[in-house]
Amino acid sequence: MKALPDPTERSAGAVRIAPRAGVVITMAAFLGLVAFFWPFVVAPGKLGANYAPPLIFGVLLVLVLCVVISEIAEGGINSKALAMLGVLSAVNAALRPLGAGTAGIETVFFVLVLAGRVYGPGFGFTLGCTSLFASALITGGVGPWMPYQMFGCAFVGMLAGLLPRATGRREVLMLAVYGSLSGYLFGFLLNLSFWPFSLDPGSSIAYLPGLPFTEQWQRYLAFDVATSLGWDTGRAVTNFVCITLAGPAVLTTFRRAARKARFRAPVRFAARSGPAAPDRAPGPARGDSRAL
Repeated sequence: MKALPDPTERSAGAVRIAPRAGVVITMAAFLGLVAFFWPFVVAPGKLGANYAPPLIFGVLLVLVLCVVISEIAEGGINSKALAMLGVLSAVNAALRPLGAGTAGIETVFFVLVLAGRVYGPGFGFTLGCTSLFASALITGGVGPWMPYQMFGCAFVGMLAGLLPRATGRREVLMLAVYGSLSGYLFGFLLNLSFWPFSLDPGSSIAYLPGLPFTEQWQRYLAFDVATSLGWDTGRAVTNFVCITLAGPAVLTTFRRAARKARFRAPVRFAARSGPAAPDRAPGPARGDSRAL
């Protein structure tokens, strides 16, 4: 008999988040946001520009390792989910060199958005980290920017797993719109990683320690629009087109794989039916001629 689809698959991730792993992911996400937005929250002179990038780089890498290890140790990622994580990380690592080029075309995010939607926010967060780490090793893109890219993609995958319930064309349209917005979100976050160190302090859009939050924020918005809005638009359009065209087939494939792997299958013990067998040593049956 053919297994029927689980009606909760479209609203709940296929991979459960264990309590300890959920706490670690939440802490990592919070500290990742602090790492991105530190120019707005750190007082001048408290954190020197010469020490900030290496310090944040090391802390974020440790957090990524804690997330993955805690997921595996707590059972949030079992052997089947770990195999799926490895396969999708390899796929994204292979896709990234094909699109990271002209006009901001990126081919990584649509797989990340669809996988986060099907397998849940915890899986999406971890996949964003491992995908960018693997692709950085393949393309030689290892540097101080790498943890920021990893956490930017982690946020994209995690938020995809937290989107509201939807089915059919509405779900695909919702994911396509979110994929488009995530293209801008990723660029907005990544610009924060180098904005405080990239421009002459005399520029009207440069980071200037000591300014009020509102003026600092206006400077950064102007910097983002002037330097990367066109590139981010290319990424947003690519995400929208890829999810619209390939989304239905990829979602079906991911959900079929989740059903076959039975990530969320509960353990049940069925009661034994019928009278219990007598507790005695086996012997010759009554009427057997050999007992005479």
